[in-house]
Amino acid sequence: MNSPAIAIIPARLGSTRLPGKVLLDRTGKTLIQHVYETAQRASCLSRIIVATDDPRVADTVRAFGGECVLTSPSHPNGTARLAEACRVLALPESPGDQIIVNLQGDEPEMPPALIEAAVDALRRSPPTVETATVAVPFAPGDDPVNPNLVKVVRRPDGTAMYFSRAPIPFDRDGEARADAKPLRHLGLYVYRRRFLARYATLRETPLERTEKLEQLRVLEHGLSMAVAVFEPDGPLGAGIDTPEQYEAFVARMKRRAENRPNSMD
Repeated sequence: MNSPAIAIIPARLGSTRLPGKVLLDRTGKTLIQHVYETAQRASCLSRIIVATDDPRVADTVRAFGGECVLTSPSHPNGTARLAEACRVLALPESPGDQIIVNLQGDEPEMPPALIEAAVDALRRSPPTVETATVAVPFAPGDDPVNPNLVKVVRRPDGTAMYFSRAPIPFDRDGEARADAKPLRHLGLYVYRRRFLARYATLRETPLERTEKLEQLRVLEHGLSMAVAVFEPDGPLGAGIDTPEQYEAFVARMKRRAENRPNSMD
């Protein structure tokens, strides 16, 4: 029997580059509703919850029929907000090895199949592996040297060996086999419920501070993270961090609506 999977969407209202972005609604729906409805299309999820620090977000989510919990505004990252949400919801650490999916509140076009791949990677892992994430092959237009595109290398068992902003692995002779080609890491994380309680006790680590990659904290503390390799059949939706990215998203939604006149999905 598969472990149950619950998605929690951390949705902080404050945003430096695009203030209040989760409540932007120029498509006819707020951004957080788009994310919520994307999660609903993932067959592996039995429950979807928004964790926010602002009553305005909570009211918006409940107005479209979603479930929401209020959390502290002082969390340093989304993982810490998830941990509090689990406590507020009284989600047990055991039995059942419940799986928690961390969905970003600004990624409305994430393929549901990608969520399913990450959950499946953790379900198939031994109990000692407490987290999972996803990587994809680099697309033709992607530049592996770009530090904004995070790379990951895996061990033979499919767990992460290292994440970096640098191009890894380095193909010295230009003869890398297909299974040693660079993989682009996508910031989707899945956790066993008990890990979220443990995460709160993990100190920030030197490599995490150096690379500015929170996932390195897991590896530096000697924990394992499964990495599913996902083969997309089309363009991957990106997170929305700037006004320009939101404008592009609105334009894509309008084009889709032209093909489906009665829907703004």
